[in-house]
Amino acid sequence: MFFGSGGYQTKGQSPGFTKIFAAVNKSDLRAAILQQLHQELDRSSGAAALARDEAISEESRAENKWDTHSQEAAYLAEGQARQAATIGGSIELYQTLPLPEFPPGAAIAVGAVVELEDPRRRRSWYFIGPRAGGLEIAFAGHTLLVVTPHSPLGRQLLGKRTGDPVTTPGRGAATAQRIVSVT
Repeated sequence: MFFGSGGYQTKGQSPGFTKIFAAVNKSDLRAAILQQLHQELDRSSGAAALARDEAISEESRAENKWDTHSQEAAYLAEGQARQAATIGGSIELYQTLPLPEFPPGAAIAVGAVVELEDPRRRRSWYFIGPRAGGLEIAFAGHTLLVVTPHSPLGRQLLGKRTGDPVTTPGRGAATAQRIVSVT
């Protein structure tokens, strides 16, 4: 496929076509995702503990009926604890996530690494994961973004195959792209 002035046209592979993730080790990718999730869990748990300590601190005791500092800290601690629980659930899910291989022509599903190319031949990489959408992973020399099946891009990618066009949201306007590879 190559990009013509009117969009995508079929005519063999585009010049300079390379499959960056053709031999991706998904176990290593899972480990990278889990490592980042554990780091986020540590940050969130630490923030929850700090907010809880602030909420129960003697210095945070209300001085009058309008002083809500302690109550605000308690709300913050609760929110941080919920975030930590959500991240913990994501960790459990990724630890047991099946990582299927996608043969040529296979439809995109959870567990796929998808490579997109825009008309300017810029490439972007995505992992279709069950949770933790928006997580950016440095992997194999590239930045890989985790998208979920519930996200707009995830919904659009599910079921598509190599060579299919997709439209990704951009700053101001959507961008036409094509699926270069599914691994």
